[in-house]
Amino acid sequence: MTRSRRVSQRASWRPVAAELDEQTGVGDVYLEGLMRAQFRLSVLVLILLVVGLGGLPVLLIVFPTTRSLTVIGVPFPWLVLAIAFYPTMWLLARWYAAQSARVERQFRDVLSGR
Repeated sequence: MTRSRRVSQRASWRPVAAELDEQTGVGDVYLEGLMRAQFRLSVLVLILLVVGLGGLPVLLIVFPTTRSLTVIGVPFPWLVLAIAFYPTMWLLARWYAAQSARVERQFRDVLSGR
C-alpha cells in the first residue's frame, strides 16, 4: 500500500467577520450580497412609489371629468393624494424600514455564525 507524501491540509474555518475585516474575496462576496439585497428592496419601493404617484396624472387624463370633480368642496385630485397616496406612502415606508432591518439582521446572523 502506498500513500501520498503530500500532507492533506484541512480547510480552515474562518468567521465571515474576519473575511470582511481583512477585505478578502469571500468578504467581498458577502458584502456584495448585502448591497444587492438592499438595492433590490430600494428599487422595488421606488417602482411602487413611481407607479402610485404616476397613476394620478394617468387617472386625470383618462377620465377628464375627475379634474373638475369636487367632493364636499375639496377637489378630487387632492382627495386622492390625501386619502390614498399619502397613507399608502407611509405604509410603504414602514414596510421598507422593516424589510431593511430584516436584511441587515440576516447579514448580522451570518457574521455571527448563526
